[in-house]
Amino acid sequence: MTEPETTRRARARRPRRRAWALVLVAVGFAAWSGWSYLRIDRDALDYAQARDEALADGRRRVMELNSMDGGRIDEGLRRWLDASTGLLHDELRRTSGESRRRLQSSRTSAEGTVTDAAVTALDTRAGTAQIIASVQIKVTPRNGKPSTERRRYEAGLLHTSTGWKLRSLTAVPVRGA
Repeated sequence: MTEPETTRRARARRPRRRAWALVLVAVGFAAWSGWSYLRIDRDALDYAQARDEALADGRRRVMELNSMDGGRIDEGLRRWLDASTGLLHDELRRTSGESRRRLQSSRTSAEGTVTDAAVTALDTRAGTAQIIASVQIKVTPRNGKPSTERRRYEAGLLHTSTGWKLRSLTAVPVRGA
């Protein structure tokens, strides 16, 4: 009689062991799923933040390269250099003397306003981004009536220790209908 009693008890323990094993597996799976979800959410949040920073800095840098106070040319040229990096920065530095002479003779002021912009590419690992921007530029000659120009640009950005800077700025032609 002891043998059948022992067998019954052993059979009764098996479902409990299986139930506990299933509970442990379920708890482990839930913990892993929660961690994975939070990790994915964090990556998406980091990417969105980088995109927003690239867009904000890109808008500001494009505006700076389309603005110049005819009475403060050296300050404006310094802003152009501060807004740029790489080959664009080198080109602006190389042509700054010619730009200064041209701007001093005309004393024309320009105020650029980015009316719309969007990030078209972002590589957070490489620290690069591309944006497109629509710019309205109010040009005020020394003696004359102000006029407004509209331009579209494609800009390459590079993330530096001081934020995103322009590494390229290319005018995009407006195609007529």
